[in-house]
Amino acid sequence: MQPTMMNERDKKTYSNFEYDSALNVQGGVKQPEQVSNFYLEKMQQKKRNEPSVEQLVDGILHGDRVMLSRAITLVESSRFDHQRKAQQIIEQCLPHSGKSIRLGITGVPGAGKSTTIEALGKMLTALGHKIAVLAIDPSSERSKGSILGDKTRMKELSTDPNAFIRPSPSAGSLGGVARKTREIILLCEAAGFDVVIVETVGVGQSEVAAHSMVDFFLLLQLANTGDELQGIKRGIMEMADMIAINKSDIDIDKSKLAAQQFRNALHLFPLPESQWTVPVMLCSAYSKMGLQEIWNKVTEYVAFTKGNGYFYHKRQQQNLRILDETIENTLKERFYSAPGMEEKLEKVRQDILDSKVSAYTAAEKLIEEQYKSRQ
Repeated sequence: MQPTMMNERDKKTYSNFEYDSALNVQGGVKQPEQVSNFYLEKMQQKKRNEPSVEQLVDGILHGDRVMLSRAITLVESSRFDHQRKAQQIIEQCLPHSGKSIRLGITGVPGAGKSTTIEALGKMLTALGHKIAVLAIDPSSERSKGSILGDKTRMKELSTDPNAFIRPSPSAGSLGGVARKTREIILLCEAAGFDVVIVETVGVGQSEVAAHSMVDFFLLLQLANTGDELQGIKRGIMEMADMIAINKSDIDIDKSKLAAQQFRNALHLFPLPESQWTVPVMLCSAYSKMGLQEIWNKVTEYVAFTKGNGYFYHKRQQQNLRILDETIENTLKERFYSAPGMEEKLEKVRQDILDSKVSAYTAAEKLIEEQYKSRQ
């Protein structure tokens, strides 16, 4: 019997039957929200507790390491809101930066970079300096992770009240130097650190990235490794402001021979733009041999290049390089984040794999299409 053909009593009976029937679809149990209220409340509380730009800048200028660390985290973050906040912090800290000696240390893996930095850093803090160490750890190409173990390798320096160690993942950056290292240097200088040491991964000639952000570039070498005979090759050696043969106390004679071979190789290079004659020295981070001589050469170099104007010229060129790199990175990020770009790239990649188009032609076409869409 259809409900439209029923009288009022039948409709009521049918209605009761429909409600009580097992065939009727029940409402079910209300499902909980995908994100718990507790989690949302904690996130909102965390956001409320985040310091403002003014609080972070004030803390940095007063040497608050917690505020400095939080600001560096913002600089390293890829989130848009974090990046915007970080740039505001950098702009306000910029007038208070630039007063440190920026020292870059590189060398092949096993050359003793971390040990040298710790020994040199302890010596400098004993002399009254404040040291910031930006240790760049290599990131895995597969997992994109990084061990960040320099605080473990520099046990004594990490507990020194006048030292600040910040390990950062290289994240695939050229030369093993984190992309944001330049901004972090400015923040450390604003926090009152008068010596900033940048330790690189040590991956060869791509260390040009580290050279472009420091005042003095120290290359650590080892004796009897075959590098002496390759010194005539143009590469990282012509960027070095000093070469130090580390672990020289193991075999002093071989170390002296290696030093002489490096000096001979350096004679084949033209005099650098700084007009500085690159010294080759012996040292040992383990026995503290030659560390004071290394620092004496660093200060001598700074005085020499400030005297002929190269020190300031180099920093100006570094700022112009930052401009170029920022433009390149910004264009790259905007290109890949453009609406629909992911689908276009997927199709183009398949066309390349199917040999329908060359990679060069596909790239030019994508760039041209994206450029026209912006006009």
